[in-house]
Amino acid sequence: MRILFTFENPLPSTEADAEVFVTTARYLARVACETWLHVPMREAGDAAACERLAEMRTIRARAPIAPAVLRHFICGLTMPFRTEFKQADLVYTRNLWMAWTSLTFGQRVVFDHYRPWPDQIPPLQRWLHRLFCHPRLLVNICHSDYTRGKYLNIGVPAEKLVCIHNGYEPQRLEEQLSADAAKRKLGLDPARKTVVYTGRVNHKKGLDLVVQAARQLSEVQFVLVGSYGEGPIEALAKGMANVTIVPFQPAEKLSDYIFAADLLLIPPSWAPLAKYGSTVLPLKLFFYLAAGRPILAGETPDVMEVLRHRDNAILCKPDDVAALVEGIRSVLGDEALAARIAAKAQEDSRALTWDARVGKIHDLIASRLASAVTERGVWSPSQAKTWREQSRRWLVHLVRERTPILPPPGLAPPK
Repeated sequence: MRILFTFENPLPSTEADAEVFVTTARYLARVACETWLHVPMREAGDAAACERLAEMRTIRARAPIAPAVLRHFICGLTMPFRTEFKQADLVYTRNLWMAWTSLTFGQRVVFDHYRPWPDQIPPLQRWLHRLFCHPRLLVNICHSDYTRGKYLNIGVPAEKLVCIHNGYEPQRLEEQLSADAAKRKLGLDPARKTVVYTGRVNHKKGLDLVVQAARQLSEVQFVLVGSYGEGPIEALAKGMANVTIVPFQPAEKLSDYIFAADLLLIPPSWAPLAKYGSTVLPLKLFFYLAAGRPILAGETPDVMEVLRHRDNAILCKPDDVAALVEGIRSVLGDEALAARIAAKAQEDSRALTWDARVGKIHDLIASRLASAVTERGVWSPSQAKTWREQSRRWLVHLVRERTPILPPPGLAPPK
């Protein structure tokens, strides 16, 4: 199996999509016959860094770094003329344009992405249907059943759509620390209950809700890890003695903050999924599961694929400060409950490693190379009618809200 991986943004990168793609590529490279990574670079010296990161030979894309739209466009146009493109058995990508150009120039494609594009940008539905029904599009690997369902709704054959959840690397949690020891290491008060969030600290993650809850829980220390400077959340939390905002941390230091938590938090908000569309089943969830700490999250359909209320987590009503406060108090005030859901989460995590994910992907690709799905799918008159109606709704939303991401029907995230 010879695979050409193509990533449309420069590496190294701290973005979650880069982590998912590069980690998947690195693990697949260990079991494939030959692999290459096609990626734009800021300077010639980046090639060595990319090769260390992905553990494979790197090909510098013939494309400018900026602007991003032009970079993506040129990457897609020039890649089919590279020798490695012709040598590969397939192109592995997360970019719709790269997938389309690869198919146009005769390659087979595996698409691996988390976004429910048919719902978020309905005008794309007809084109997406054609793209994913193409006989050389081997499979669309969806990161959630939530996203898979959106492609099923536009008539893409079920066999073309496979949900394979993301994972975590166990070695990142090998040096276990007690909560007290981790708090001391970080200069936190060991006697004080601590709620930890890791990820990007910005207005798109529902963290305004967390700051509001912190105002009602002055006895609890909140640690928000992943700040890139002064922003809306930093301003909102300014002057709050029980909220500590920490700059972005490299992977090797992040586990200290995870272990310092008495409760790990995924902000229970519709905003990341429905308003901004940038988060579907967040990557941090899999790392949290393995940490041996209780988790609190919202009752959103993506998260509920993995987390179950009072089984391996506590789930509460999204965008409800009172429900969040009650959820935090229920965990921090009940040691038996906290220990039970943390143990169950850790047990569940054993099936959600990157090794496990990539093993499924490798077997899936091998089977599709041997016998690809040929069913074309159906674009019916009723589907065409729905497409037109949703596209009109999208256009109205774009004009009114000035954002291209259309919230899913029935969801009204807070403005």
